[in-house]
Amino acid sequence: MKDYLMMTPGPTTIRENVRRAMMQPITNPDLDGDFFTLYKEVTEQFKQLVDTKEAAYILCGEGILGLEAACASLIEPGDRVLCLENGIFGKGFGDFVEMYGGQVVYFSGHPQKGIDPEALKIFLEKDHDFKMATLVHCETPSGITNPVHLLAPILKEKGILTVVDAVSAVGGEEMHADAWGIDILLVGSQKCLSAAPGLTLVTVSADAIAAMENRKVPIVGFYANLMIWKEWESKQWFPYTQPISDIYGLKVALENALAEDDMVARHRVLAERCRQTVLAAGLELFPIEAYANTVTAVQQPASVDFKQLFNYMKDEYGLLMAGAFGDLEGKVIRIGHMGENANASMLSRMFDVFQKGLEAQGVQLDVDMKQYFDSIN
Repeated sequence: MKDYLMMTPGPTTIRENVRRAMMQPITNPDLDGDFFTLYKEVTEQFKQLVDTKEAAYILCGEGILGLEAACASLIEPGDRVLCLENGIFGKGFGDFVEMYGGQVVYFSGHPQKGIDPEALKIFLEKDHDFKMATLVHCETPSGITNPVHLLAPILKEKGILTVVDAVSAVGGEEMHADAWGIDILLVGSQKCLSAAPGLTLVTVSADAIAAMENRKVPIVGFYANLMIWKEWESKQWFPYTQPISDIYGLKVALENALAEDDMVARHRVLAERCRQTVLAAGLELFPIEAYANTVTAVQQPASVDFKQLFNYMKDEYGLLMAGAFGDLEGKVIRIGHMGENANASMLSRMFDVFQKGLEAQGVQLDVDMKQYFDSIN
């Protein structure tokens, strides 16, 4: 495998101390009491990062497992579920809702703007008979961050359970899960935390647990059932064998995040420099507002073939960048600056290669992007 410069919106580069942690000798996590202690320490680190006192679990699967588990655990056939959506992942929540028998109602926002809290208030005055609502903190395909700090409390005031996909946001955006009234929070290991792919970190509120316990219909399935975790600590028993090496690495990644003075500020400053550079070059951003701290979505010039651009940057310079998918395929090029990749040196190298790739397809830019980025204080 080549050592690429990975400027994608996750997975990210992994710091050396995280890689070394994953090389530690393994024990039997089902039998070794020391591992139960370590697992508890990791969940407490995560709770500190997202500012919650509620239950926290580590699910052994990439972030999509968390999205499905939240829906599987809360939704009963016939439940009305409100999906707030202004992008691919927000709308995709509806597929899981329907899979578990829920009735989906979409509250749709502008695809290039953050979801409007005032419009949500007006909507809920007319109809708030929903068991739960789903919302996405950062829509990585479009480079938009939604105002979860305003949206979640509005939903909670109406007695609606809130499920927040913050898979690519936590660490790069502010998060105060308890203060904002979030019932289930979902975070991915491979995004801003810069650990290996394959883990979902979850917080579950007392209200959400009560809703699961009081279901009339049993939760369908096992792996996506959050209730199988409820007694892991008191019984010193895991529902399935834990990926111990990944959790060793996650522990150190969380320590890295908690040791940083202001991780969110680092992401915010570099994201702004990135957007300034893109605009100075004469390119256009996809979002109109609500720009994400963790990914910049650039409108793909009409003359550019992304597959050719991707292969040129990868093969000639060892750079991996992402296009988009779904409705945005062929329209958006994405620069990931999250976790270890929210790094000025890496972004400078990326802009140098990105410019070469665009110019190879005849795109004339207004500035030297590397020099411009480097010049911004």
